[in-house]
Amino acid sequence: MKRVASISLGSSKRDETSEVELLGEKFEVSRIGTDGDMDRFAELVRELDGKVDAIGLGGIDRYVWTDKRRYTIKDADRLAINAKVTPVVDGSGVKNTLERKTIQYLQEQGIVDFAKSKVLVVCAVDRFGMAQTVAKYVKDVVYGDLMFSLGVPIPMRSYATVRVMATIFLPIVARLPFKWLYPTGSKQEKSEPKYQKYYEWADVIAGDWHFIKRTIPTVESGLLEDKILITNTLTSEDTEMLAQRKLKMFVTSMPEEMKSPNGRYFATNVFEGVLITLMGKKPEEVTVDDYEPLLEKLNWRPTITKLA
Repeated sequence: MKRVASISLGSSKRDETSEVELLGEKFEVSRIGTDGDMDRFAELVRELDGKVDAIGLGGIDRYVWTDKRRYTIKDADRLAINAKVTPVVDGSGVKNTLERKTIQYLQEQGIVDFAKSKVLVVCAVDRFGMAQTVAKYVKDVVYGDLMFSLGVPIPMRSYATVRVMATIFLPIVARLPFKWLYPTGSKQEKSEPKYQKYYEWADVIAGDWHFIKRTIPTVESGLLEDKILITNTLTSEDTEMLAQRKLKMFVTSMPEEMKSPNGRYFATNVFEGVLITLMGKKPEEVTVDDYEPLLEKLNWRPTITKLA
């Protein structure tokens, strides 16, 4: 049996191990939280190196993108280089491919009419494929990178603005301690409603779940009622949280096969680890075009869960 291990800066309360089968190949996939402990994370990478088929970086991006320009997050790179044998992935290849296809699928199948929808993308640079495809379809969009990542209450209303701001800020931001940019450890379990007028304004909310959960509206506010959420990495507890807020539906780019018996949707880094193992290639050898035939064989579809 093949093994893919996702080591995460997130809370160990979200840990899970499951078995999946894709194209006749069985995988043990696991998620191991380190509660924000970078030293423990590096130690686990060294321990698992050579013992598993792929290591996923969870709760942290190694790379963020705008168009074809890639920026390396220094904290993530320092963690990844502890693996000398086993391939290390952060999910960015899958995000670039599947999240584009997810938006296209929802539009083409008539599930979401993006041209008539107001869309909040909470962070574009870590969901660049999704953000670019949203820009193609949507006339009324807010990109929340400055708000949700940096805490600067300034919305961006075009992807062109995201490009400009990324060119200015990402070379600096990539060198900052990652915990300044993204909730890690126990902070992933905390919520404080913020940016509520944008949740109220949007018909569709898209992007990283932990950015959303950190600022999610209360049940009493009713601000998520009848909305659509496009995200990943949800647990059964997260699904219940959304159901309490009367969300209409949520969509994940993960196929149903990547859902555990306990109702957890594994993260993009886990699925990318599975895919590169099936390909038998190193991450640096894989292009966007390599994913397409494999996804066709898998008969990939996004998973759509209706809650109301």
